[in-house]
Amino acid sequence: MSRFWSPVVAGLSPYVPGEQPKLRNLVKLNTNENPYGPSPKVLDAIRAACDDSLRLYPDPGADKLRQAIGQRYGVEPAQVFVGNGSDEVLALAFQALLNHAAPLRFPDITYSFYPVYCGLYGISQETVPLTEDFRIDAEAYIPKAGQSAGPIILPNPNAPTGRPLALDEIERIVAANPDVVVVVDEAYIDFGGESAVPLVARHENLLVVQTLSKSRSLAGLRVGYAIGSAALIDGLERVKNSFNSYPIDRLAAAGAVAAIEDEDYFQQTCAAVVRTRDALTADLHAFGFEVLPSAANFVFARHPARDAAQLAAALRQDGIIVRHFRHPRIDQFLRISIGTDAECHSLVQALKGILG
Repeated sequence: MSRFWSPVVAGLSPYVPGEQPKLRNLVKLNTNENPYGPSPKVLDAIRAACDDSLRLYPDPGADKLRQAIGQRYGVEPAQVFVGNGSDEVLALAFQALLNHAAPLRFPDITYSFYPVYCGLYGISQETVPLTEDFRIDAEAYIPKAGQSAGPIILPNPNAPTGRPLALDEIERIVAANPDVVVVVDEAYIDFGGESAVPLVARHENLLVVQTLSKSRSLAGLRVGYAIGSAALIDGLERVKNSFNSYPIDRLAAAGAVAAIEDEDYFQQTCAAVVRTRDALTADLHAFGFEVLPSAANFVFARHPARDAAQLAAALRQDGIIVRHFRHPRIDQFLRISIGTDAECHSLVQALKGILG
């Protein structure tokens, strides 16, 4: 610890991202990246944007991108906010909308950046246990009569479990908490869940956050966005413009617009991931794994007779890396990202050798 650190820095427990090893011939199934490259139209748009205009600042409002997102989801551009990846969008939401006197509520097993943001911004938190079968319990987010409750953030599908929450349950939570903001983090929604964006028209306290990193194959471009009421978006803009007026550069904006507009490629690659996920789930079941129902581009699985950490280490010896979380309740699970058919076949063959 440096004597020059502020008290805030000294007390932080930073987020630990998935490992990005620099090894050859690696089957990398640990960070939920899309196994298919971005739309060719995205690459064309980025190449076309590589011109003398890079000497100029980008549009601080990213208006073309907001218009493209608004058209895709049937909302006004004023209801769209864009940022440098959904993590930045979430960080600004924590500052602008979720930092109140009452504790922020989120699941006890969820995206591990949430408690990190709470620590960074001094936000009190209240974790709500998942059910025994690792589902988000909607009833636990419904305040009792006369009870005041804090804001809420929920991933749907949840991570790292992959289990989705039905849209009517989300609306039930949003409707029961009209005086606080409910953020629904939909990083994986395009692989099988039902988006809450249509609920925005009925609930001014709902903010839906999505990303181009997963279903649009653009984790390296860093573009995320939020959809909500104009008042919520204005709150995000106020914080953004007090921090960084230009989070979306010219190349990212051009590529993101092309990705949003290429609906056919988006649908094709999502369908391919879902087919492979279903096939891998069946293979894992055949090995005796318990696999939680997943609506994401990963599966969460445990073997009743094999230690998860040992399995992860054995797979690594075979050049395959998966994610193992050393956390209570889930320390015997492996999170396995969905790769190509060939990558998942390599995983299955490795497990065959390990399990016998």
